[in-house]
Amino acid sequence: MLDFALPSGLEAHEPPEKRDGVRLLAATADGVTHHRFTALPDLLRPGDLLVVNTSATLPAAVRLDRLALHFSGPLPPASRDPADGSWLVELRLRTGEATVPYTGGRPGEWFPLPGGATLTLLARHTPRLWRARLDTDVVPYLRRHGVPIRYGYVRRDWPLSAYQTVFGVPDPAGPGPESGSAEMPSAGRPFTAELVTRLVTHGVLMAPLTLHTGVASPEKDEPPYAEQYDVPAATAALVNHVRWENGRVIAIGTTVVRALETAVAEDGFVRASRGWTSHVVTPSEGVRVVDGLLTGLHEPRSSHLRMLTAVAGTELLERVYAEALEHAYTWHEFGDLNLLIR
Repeated sequence: MLDFALPSGLEAHEPPEKRDGVRLLAATADGVTHHRFTALPDLLRPGDLLVVNTSATLPAAVRLDRLALHFSGPLPPASRDPADGSWLVELRLRTGEATVPYTGGRPGEWFPLPGGATLTLLARHTPRLWRARLDTDVVPYLRRHGVPIRYGYVRRDWPLSAYQTVFGVPDPAGPGPESGSAEMPSAGRPFTAELVTRLVTHGVLMAPLTLHTGVASPEKDEPPYAEQYDVPAATAALVNHVRWENGRVIAIGTTVVRALETAVAEDGFVRASRGWTSHVVTPSEGVRVVDGLLTGLHEPRSSHLRMLTAVAGTELLERVYAEALEHAYTWHEFGDLNLLIR
């Protein structure tokens, strides 16, 4: 797995002044090249299809005196009693303006929350995440009392609007009433309405799907767990049409790759599909549908790097990250972007 040292100076500490003001490192048939993000239409062809994630970001963190609770998402119905309403929750210790993982907690322990609610720990789901039950509906509670999840490299709070993408639908009629992502599908953040208009005018196609992301703690290298997704019939049909016409399907974010590769049938065609996916894209398995990926820059040894390797190959990905470090590109949700096209 790709390993490197990430200097703290390359961490994006705040949103850029303009959403599309970030840089874009492109690896295409023309080699590895450097651009502003606004040059994206010039790097694509008429007939290319961009598939975007419409999941909106929830204010998924609730702060207590000593702890912060990060609400990751509900469990698949098969993993829980449908009546208990349990969610996966990460406990984090507050250290000034930042938080770090908290290893305490025990089954049955309960926490009084703002607004008179109570959270009860039920059982550990992973070494980091607890299955827990809130005594009221989670999403309405978070909308009233939650704040966006923020890690230490972001130095102050920003409003929820800073964590929404132009594609995010606040209450999508998608996988269920628990609609929303714990953390922003950040590859879509630099897009603006003006840039989308330029892309469409250039002949680039766009199609939506939904995948609600859970928490992805930067301190841990963990494979993703089951997340809700919805690939609509119209999106599946357009993906199949573009591939039939030898066009390129480019995923806007790793969440889109995961959803599309989950929805591929044995015959190689994408089918309308919804539910929960635990699919992990690896270099040995490869990708069957996606020809390219627009994504942020990922931490050393991150499980996302295996997906990027499956798309771009080891040699090209190593070159891309060497260029990103040499030219001081920035990491994390407010940072620069990377376009990989096979």
